Amino acid sequence: MSFQNIGVIGAGSWGTALALVLHGNGLPVTIWGHDATHIGAMQTTRENAAYLPGIALPETLTLTAKLDDLFACDLLLIVTPSKAVREVASLLYAGELGRGTALLSCTKGVERGSGMRMSEILAEYFPSNAIAVLSGPSHAEEVALKRPTCVVLGCHDADLAQRLQRAFSSPFFRAYTNDDVAGIELGGALKNIYALAAGVCDGIGLGDNAKAALVTRALVELGRLGNALGGKQSTFMGLSGVGDLMVTCFSQHSRNRSVGERLGRGEQLSSIVASMQMVAEGVPTTYSAYECARRHNIETPIIDQIKSILDGASAPAEALARLLGRDPRAE
Repeated sequence: MSFQNIGVIGAGSWGTALALVLHGNGLPVTIWGHDATHIGAMQTTRENAAYLPGIALPETLTLTAKLDDLFACDLLLIVTPSKAVREVASLLYAGELGRGTALLSCTKGVERGSGMRMSEILAEYFPSNAIAVLSGPSHAEEVALKRPTCVVLGCHDADLAQRLQRAFSSPFFRAYTNDDVAGIELGGALKNIYALAAGVCDGIGLGDNAKAALVTRALVELGRLGNALGGKQSTFMGLSGVGDLMVTCFSQHSRNRSVGERLGRGEQLSSIVASMQMVAEGVPTTYSAYECARRHNIETPIIDQIKSILDGASAPAEALARLLGRDPRAE
């Protein structure tokens, strides 16, 4: 059975791109944004000029700044920065969201302090609702241009997974399913940290050999920490693991890689963040992952050095030199 009324919470680039995929498949979609001025501009111009310029929004794609307009939806996509997910869940809970509404988290992050994944935060507020996640190598800019993209949907409910797969699948957007929700979320979140590191390599000018070695070892570290946090190794070899890691570490669209590159060139984190329209999730996730690694006694040398750079305790060149200077060992 197809979804009858879909809401997208988050009017950024990714929320808009996913809304266009669903709308292009003939499904009724409403995008909600917290900024009424931004939503008003989108309604007038039929373009998300702030986050996804140059992409036309169909007249039949509904836009709203009233969260109440989404309470009748049978599917809600949560596409906000990770730091806003708990607040959004609280607002939906206060509005008495119905048990029949399925929730799909499209946000990549781990909550600082609690170490909770986004689906776990949603489950805390809505234990009776079906919850799924979406991740994979999928830059919004390319999805909006209908360039070939593959993602993975994580869900413990096989029926919901198949319904979501049908809703998203199109000639250019291929959706796979997987029941390893934890692995999918962890792969999507942790790879942003390693994109920062890859960007630092670019900023310093270490070259392709060093960057390839860093990304390879990052995959090992991601799997080590991801396993300890409940994910499966096979998942980290898939779209939300190695796939997302590659695109985020090498793409010019990657905000996290760009932040790392600017750090490598000597810019201060505070000025970089202040200059950005969108959130680079790798920054807060570095701290969340560092806390999780310490809690589980997992060795994470790359995460440790990125945290040192973000803290201002190490210059980027010094931090990467420490990685290269570690004791030799078998691969």
